[in-house]
Amino acid sequence: MNGNSDYDVFHLGDVELQSGETLLDAKLAYKIHGRLNKDGNNVVVLPTFMTGTHRRNEGFFGAGRAIDPAKHFIVSINLFGNGISSSPTVADPLQRGARFPKITLHDNVRCQRRLLAEVLGVNQVALVAGWSMAGCQAYEWATQCGDMVKAIAPICASAKTSPHNLVFLEGLKAALCADQEWNGGAYLSPPESGLKAFARVYAGWAYSQRFYREGLYRKLGFDTIEDFLISWEDDHLKNWDANNLLAKLWSWQNADISANAAFSGNFVHALQSIAARTIVISCRQDLYFTPDDNAIEVDHIRNGELRVYDSHWGHCAASPGNDKVFEQYIDGCFAELLNA
Repeated sequence: MNGNSDYDVFHLGDVELQSGETLLDAKLAYKIHGRLNKDGNNVVVLPTFMTGTHRRNEGFFGAGRAIDPAKHFIVSINLFGNGISSSPTVADPLQRGARFPKITLHDNVRCQRRLLAEVLGVNQVALVAGWSMAGCQAYEWATQCGDMVKAIAPICASAKTSPHNLVFLEGLKAALCADQEWNGGAYLSPPESGLKAFARVYAGWAYSQRFYREGLYRKLGFDTIEDFLISWEDDHLKNWDANNLLAKLWSWQNADISANAAFSGNFVHALQSIAARTIVISCRQDLYFTPDDNAIEVDHIRNGELRVYDSHWGHCAASPGNDKVFEQYIDGCFAELLNA
């Protein structure tokens, strides 16, 4: 463990990135649950999502569930930029704040594979699964590490960020950077107005129209939409640094499994290379990772299947604790892949 924390840290040294930059003294934070079996074939990798950490990932597994620490060796890995792994706030002094380098999801997964091989002694993975940006990383695992990954389950995610998704993220970025305290990322105090604006814009996309029309935010304990939006503001002010958010947002905007030397931008070729059994789980009401985009992807994945779920929670259907029926649905998909 890392001192008094609840996670371990893999020190990678200096890491060359796709951008041509170097991440100095790179650190990858991770949490292990369960034990590796004698055959080494019970490994489940769970990357983290945009505003997630290894702690939030605990909502995707548990005793008696499809992913169970009593049966599986679960490796929960923090995304670069999330404030626990190397991030603008947790970096070499030369790369803190706005000086933090651009890191792709390809870079993330390349380092994650090193963790499994060099630290954990793992050479095969039964399942890579995750929601949102974590699901995007599952696609990366299938293309980068096809020799070791048996199955993936991306949830409300994509193999390549769509143009419409990119524009949505541009809106978030513009709202944050319009704050006069932003100062190009060299802020002396948090850009609170920008963080609040970021949160309000995000809330409008994260849930479906029905969620707001029928007042379903009341199920979360809020009497009014304004109360709900204030809670989003408070969460971003309390838990997220602006440069950290933008570092991850850049990774999200530039997500593309074909943007590397192996595929030279040939997206269809990258999808066709996926040998892992793949169940892509999409929410029909997701406003930015859409089933239409996923259908295009699955058409080119030889062992791929698209399953579309209806939920008024929209993109946040898979956020742990929101939709228990969807949680059970996801567990069923996980079990199918793990028991194949």
